[in-house]
Amino acid sequence: MKTNEERLEEILAYLDSLSHIRSEEIPNIPLYMDQVTTFMDEHLKDIKRHQEDKVLTKTMINNYAKNNLLPPPEKKKYSKNHMLMLIFIYYFKNLLSFSDIEEIFRPITERHFSGDDSGLKLEDIYNEVFTLEEEQMAHLKEDIRQKYEKASQTFRTHSVEGEDLEYLRLFSLICELSFDVYLKKQMIEMIADELRSEHPQENGRKKR
Repeated sequence: MKTNEERLEEILAYLDSLSHIRSEEIPNIPLYMDQVTTFMDEHLKDIKRHQEDKVLTKTMINNYAKNNLLPPPEKKKYSKNHMLMLIFIYYFKNLLSFSDIEEIFRPITERHFSGDDSGLKLEDIYNEVFTLEEEQMAHLKEDIRQKYEKASQTFRTHSVEGEDLEYLRLFSLICELSFDVYLKKQMIEMIADELRSEHPQENGRKKR
C-alpha cells in the first residue's frame, strides 16, 4: 500500500503534467463532427480518468446544442468558436448542471460568439481566462500541501496506528478536498441563480 506522502507526490506530479489546449492549436477552418471529436480526444487524452473514456462524442455535442450550451453548427460544420465553447463545457460539465452552464454562458454566446470584429472575440476571452492558469496552479499545489499537513496531524490522540492511522489521515485529506469542492460548487450555483433572477424575461422566453 502506498504511503500518504507518495500519494501526495503523485498528485503534485499529475498537476505539473496538466496543460490546456492553446487557441493557436485549434484549426481556423470549420470542422465536421468526426474531426471535432478526434481533435478533442487527442488533445485532452492526458486528463481522462480511464483510458477507454471518450472526451467527447456525437451524442454529447448534440445534447449540448439541444440544451442551449452550444450554438448550432453551420452546414454541419463547427467553427473555432464552437471548439472554444466545447473546451469550456468540458471543464464545467462534471461540476454544474446544464441549466447553470447555460446561464453562465448566455452572455458569452450572445455577445461574443458571432465573431463580430467590432467587439471582443471569444478567442480573446479564452486566452485571457487561461492566463490565470499558471498562477492558480501554484496556489492550488500550495493549498493541497497545507491540507495534507493538517490531515497528517489528525487522530494523534486516538489509539490507532499503522495502516489504519495512515488511511484515516488519507480520509481526512479526502474530506478536506471534498469540502473545498462542495463550497466552491455552492458559490458558482449561487452566482448562476443570481444571474437567472436578474434576467427573468430571457429565461421566461426560453421556457415557452
